[in-house]
Amino acid sequence: IALKPEYKGKVSEDEIIKFCKERLAAYKVPKIIEFRDELPKSAVGKVLRRVLKEEEMKKKK
Repeated sequence: IALKPEYKGKVSEDEIIKFCKERLAAYKVPKIIEFRDELPKSAVGKVLRRVLKEEEMKKKK
């Protein structure tokens, strides 16, 4: 999750998971929350999911 500057340090992982549990189906609630300063984006502004997947694969090795 890349938080807006006004929320940095004010929101915890537990609060986000609780928020999701109240609004999403059980299978859609994230098990892990990772805070980032920003998400990798393409020139058009779309999130580069491929880059995120590659980073996770590197972490697991």
